[in-house]
Amino acid sequence: MALGETKLHPDVVALLALEEAGTRLMPLVCGAPVNAEAVRRLKLARADVWFPAARSPEGAVAALWLYFSCFAESHAVAQELPTAEGSYWHGIVHRMEPDDWNSAYWMRRVGGHPVHEPMRKNAAALGLDWTPVSFIQYCAGARKAPGSEAERLALELQRAEWQLLFSWCAGVRR
Repeated sequence: MALGETKLHPDVVALLALEEAGTRLMPLVCGAPVNAEAVRRLKLARADVWFPAARSPEGAVAALWLYFSCFAESHAVAQELPTAEGSYWHGIVHRMEPDDWNSAYWMRRVGGHPVHEPMRKNAAALGLDWTPVSFIQYCAGARKAPGSEAERLALELQRAEWQLLFSWCAGVRR
């Protein structure tokens, strides 16, 4: 899903275009920011301008920081959101840290979420069962097997999860 084809603010579309228009495979483990220009633009971001009709404007901003591997910034935004979306992004950041116990804690705080059913379907299409906590465990195993099929599947599911949750937060209707 190329997010640039959706009804996002032009600045968000241009930002995502710096790194594969929302289709980038993010690493399973935190690393350095991937694009200095994206970081510069994100520092100027205003959630209310970029996401005026969003379900969770701040959640969408946390997603963008995460997409560009700015883990500390994503974490800072997510931990200030007292919502299911804030807990979800918080859990993803800790999964990528990796801090699996902390990630599971935040995923449990999410409860049920509308993106869970499409995630189960995406995982099933890849031959996997999916829950937020089982995915943490799956990623933990995949991190120990670089270049493996497990890593490939984890990266694909992580991308789908990012796209679904970002779209939900940003209010993108598909």
